[in-house]
Amino acid sequence: MTLKLEIEGVMLNVVSGYAPQVGCELEEKERFWSELDEVIESIPMGERVVLGVDFNGHVGEGNRGDEEVMGKFGVKERNLEGQMVVDFAKRMDMAVVNIYFQKREEHRVTYKSGGRSTQVDYILCRKGNLKEISDCKVVVGESEARQHRMVVCRMTLMVCKKKRSEMEKKTKWWKLKKKECCEEFRQKLRQALGGQVVLPDDWETTAEVIRETGRKVLGVSSGRRKEDKETWWWNEDVQDSIQRNRLAKKK
Repeated sequence: MTLKLEIEGVMLNVVSGYAPQVGCELEEKERFWSELDEVIESIPMGERVVLGVDFNGHVGEGNRGDEEVMGKFGVKERNLEGQMVVDFAKRMDMAVVNIYFQKREEHRVTYKSGGRSTQVDYILCRKGNLKEISDCKVVVGESEARQHRMVVCRMTLMVCKKKRSEMEKKTKWWKLKKKECCEEFRQKLRQALGGQVVLPDDWETTAEVIRETGRKVLGVSSGRRKEDKETWWWNEDVQDSIQRNRLAKKK
């Protein structure tokens, strides 16, 4: 089962599953892994993935040779099914999250029945997002199942906020269309130029005086981009209603 969530612009895919038990045929196990590979490969690399599965395998304690995909805080010894989990993590560039956090064994054991206690339920994520997970453990007594225990992890999504683009601040030259603004600008410019129309042999200075006078007299824009307003409500019915109101007021 796969659930896709969008959180603050970040796409998070939560995948759950159940692997064949130890006594099942090898063909059935290979089919499971093949289908799981397809699910993970179908998710774009830019999206987060949290995989929670009862793998029916023991990854085991220690991580010699497998440091890139797991920590060393597993339970007991690795079996064939546990090796399949490690191999899957390597080829999918994922990490076995449970094994990275040092906990009391009571908070690592995910399956307990009679005198048996082991670890078969694992949470995996992309290795690149492992730094976003701050904790992972078994919550004792919270599971509805009698034998399996709930595994939880704390994940903080790192959201990269887009930097707000600033528009160039511009002088409001269009205000010169207004007679009073135009007249004030002429007077201020004449004063700034010392009564001359153009400063001799110094056009750059003259141009800067014109620009500075324009900024002082006419003002400048804020430089902020105008936000797009929602227009979902602006349809033909609304337009017709507004037009009727306008006509009614003229009568």
